[in-house]
Amino acid sequence: MASENSKQFWKRSAKLPGSIQPVYGAQHPPLDPRLTKHFLRERSRGGAVPLKNKKASSFHEFARNTSDAWDIGDDEEEDLSSPAFQTLNSKVALATAAQVLENHSKLRVKPERSQSTTADVPANYKVIKSSSDAQLSRNSSGTCLRNPLHKQQSLPLRPIIPLVARISDQNASGAPPMTVREKTRLEKFRQLLSSHNTDLDELRKCSWPGVPREVRPVTWRLLSGYLPANTERRALTLQRKREEYFGFIEQYYDSRNEEHHQDTYRQIHIDIPRTNPLIPLFQQPLVQEIFERILFIWAIRHPASGYVQGINDLVTPFFVVFLSEYVEEDVENFDVTNLSQDILRSIEADSFWCMSKLLDGIQDNYTFAQPGIQKKVRALEELVSRIDEQVHRHFRKYEVEYLQFAFRWMNNLLMRELPLRCTIRLWDTYQSEPEGFSHFHLYVCAAFLIKWRKEILDEEDFQGLLMLLQNLPTIHWGNEEIGLLLAEAYRLKYMFADAPNHYRR
Repeated sequence: MASENSKQFWKRSAKLPGSIQPVYGAQHPPLDPRLTKHFLRERSRGGAVPLKNKKASSFHEFARNTSDAWDIGDDEEEDLSSPAFQTLNSKVALATAAQVLENHSKLRVKPERSQSTTADVPANYKVIKSSSDAQLSRNSSGTCLRNPLHKQQSLPLRPIIPLVARISDQNASGAPPMTVREKTRLEKFRQLLSSHNTDLDELRKCSWPGVPREVRPVTWRLLSGYLPANTERRALTLQRKREEYFGFIEQYYDSRNEEHHQDTYRQIHIDIPRTNPLIPLFQQPLVQEIFERILFIWAIRHPASGYVQGINDLVTPFFVVFLSEYVEEDVENFDVTNLSQDILRSIEADSFWCMSKLLDGIQDNYTFAQPGIQKKVRALEELVSRIDEQVHRHFRKYEVEYLQFAFRWMNNLLMRELPLRCTIRLWDTYQSEPEGFSHFHLYVCAAFLIKWRKEILDEEDFQGLLMLLQNLPTIHWGNEEIGLLLAEAYRLKYMFADAPNHYRR
């Protein structure tokens, strides 16, 4: 009976602020069978998927009509092997997707747009609005025209990730892997890092436009405050901190089976397989065990917040960077069992301490009611209302609240919106900025939102806006795009950070 009450309390309390709460939305979430089942039931009743008579007026209404595929594994009472789920096949999924696309396109058509002609469009060119449209065109004609990236719109159907999404592909523009300028920068880093006392201010200045892969591990340790600037003290410090971490493991990790820690450990255990599910590295059992230990030890050593969903994402950049210190090839497909136990222990301890240093600066994001996130979202709303009033009014018109999409941006530091290689590049700058993760991130989010202003203004209903903002098409982004984003964020910071009269109405 006690266990049943506990289970019911878990389900009732899952969305309370400050509790172990869900932060949903993969960049391209997979097709949800339960959502498709809903469409099939409606089609069987009325012959077609009914259109809503009016726009969704609230986020709660939107949430009732859409769902996140990551929810599936949480409900242990649902039977996915039932006949209703077994009837789901590719033809049904394609037909349902086609119907949804057709209905959504009808909602978006304006009278004046229907009068437009095709005089300005070349005869041999066709704009394909989404990857799903591209698939339908390919099926019907046998060929598919390549469409410009800025014309694409991401939809809830998850596409196959292309090779360009590799972590090691640091520049999506096809630039040479190492130019003369990059070699000069690498040499400058090596000189700084090998000096008797590394000049941290100069290191931050050099790191702002990005850190070369070869020196990123030691640079991140220094910028995190985990490693001392004095070269003679570094080896001893690393040894002492790594031993201290594994002392925590010996002292606390067995307590995960105790009753008062079971909820925390259960949620961590659920979230770990969801961490970057498209990258094979993070699906390896040994890597998942490492993540479980890191997150559990951090949670019990920080009882003011405990574990909150989204913190699991913050381990991955550190783990990848410190792994790359020992791996020359693409780390996303690397089998970590090929590494020695000592190397894996070093990577694990360094990831824990650097993540802890990061979270020390943004812990109010994860305490009860998450005041840090709520404050940042309000600041983002004020900032956007100043820099792009048209976008701000557009959100007001369709009753889109900033908290509905920006909560995840603040909670996960845009990690669900960007490929991992872009997050690593972004964190080069965050670690070189004073209060980068807590303060500069606000201006990055504002620049990121305005980057999509055309696509936002083209959407003319609540659901279309939420689907766009939760599935932005950044899968092909690389260093070039992140560099432009950071430049715009720096401009916004320079204009507004020290100008409160310009910042508020």
